[in-house]
Amino acid sequence: MNKRTITPQGLAASAVLGIFYTILTVFIWYLTVSLLSPHNALPSLMHMIPSGLLLGAAVGYLRHTYRGNTRGKALSAAAGAVMGLAWLLLSGFRPLGTETVTFGGILGSLLAFPAAALFSRNSLRDVTLWNFEKGHAELLAMRILKSFGIFIFTLAVVFPFFFMLSSSLKPRAEYLMDPANLSVNLMQPAADLFRGYTDVLIRFNFFQFILNSAFVSMATVIITLIPAILGAYAVTRLHFPGRNVMSRIILLIYMFPAIVLVIPLYSVFTQLGLRDTRHGLLLVYAAMTIPVALYTLRSYFMTLHQDLEDAGLIDGLSRFGVILRITIPLSTPAIASIGLFVFMIAWNEFLFAYMFLDTPSIFTLARGMVMLDDQEVPRQYLMAGAVIITVPIMVLFVKFQKLLVGGLTAGGVKE
Repeated sequence: MNKRTITPQGLAASAVLGIFYTILTVFIWYLTVSLLSPHNALPSLMHMIPSGLLLGAAVGYLRHTYRGNTRGKALSAAAGAVMGLAWLLLSGFRPLGTETVTFGGILGSLLAFPAAALFSRNSLRDVTLWNFEKGHAELLAMRILKSFGIFIFTLAVVFPFFFMLSSSLKPRAEYLMDPANLSVNLMQPAADLFRGYTDVLIRFNFFQFILNSAFVSMATVIITLIPAILGAYAVTRLHFPGRNVMSRIILLIYMFPAIVLVIPLYSVFTQLGLRDTRHGLLLVYAAMTIPVALYTLRSYFMTLHQDLEDAGLIDGLSRFGVILRITIPLSTPAIASIGLFVFMIAWNEFLFAYMFLDTPSIFTLARGMVMLDDQEVPRQYLMAGAVIITVPIMVLFVKFQKLLVGGLTAGGVKE
């Protein structure tokens, strides 16, 4: 235990933290209840401020008394639980002001305040409440801003996807009755719950569109990486006339807006018989992605030392053998990152697919989405199609997250 007395400034700082994190956690609780149920009441701010003040002061005192002690964390969480229970009792088991007692309201009251207490205690780390100075106040202000920024960023990322998902799972009549209500009745039969997805996949032939998009995207990755790897190696390892000029103009074609190129390409591809074919689409996608892939790999290859490559040449490897056996293995994280980036571009690309493809049997997912943007098609079908397009990319990013980070940090031979 710490025998030094907590200063009024330190106690005030912990109270401010308690108010902020109480409002934040209660607002998150409110959003969760509002999105998952038809209840949309909001507790009064005048109730949250005194509650947060008391909670913050208690957490500050416990943090000061049991500094660095696990017992202090348990007592802080207990103080939050007591505050949540008090709010629950004083509100008549309707802490969010809803007309009826709800399970989400009761559970949230017992979880939001302990969470606010622990967040407040964590923000007080490295802060001496018995010798509170200006630097401590600035540190706490930065932590408050950081927490607020993370909340806003998370909300901006999660909300659109949740809106798509919830809208895609609702019956047409319910969606038209109240489009702003994002709650979903998960107790309905599975056939009704996923009707939007089954109709989109079968009735609108999205199974075929998924296969087409997968083929086009994977083929684009292969067609892009092969010349990008060879070209990046050439401009970083080989000496030839015009190498510096070529290095500077690699991205020139990537600088042209797609809308400027689509009309002349449409005319040329029509005359060549490449319009309304997947081969023509692959040519366009490769032209779009090779420059940026080559430029990125060039920058990465420049960070690799030539020791192993020179040793391979001395041992009898050809240039092509050096690329296959040394350069590519050393550059696997970067190549994987670029491959995923190219896959994402090809998977989501809409303009060229819309202009070049007319036959439904070769539509990509982005092109097929146009079929759902019709007054006769229920809106939840459009949302189901959007979820189908989004989920594969999200899964790839989650699965290869470590590899993507490695592509930014991995290096070659260290001196």
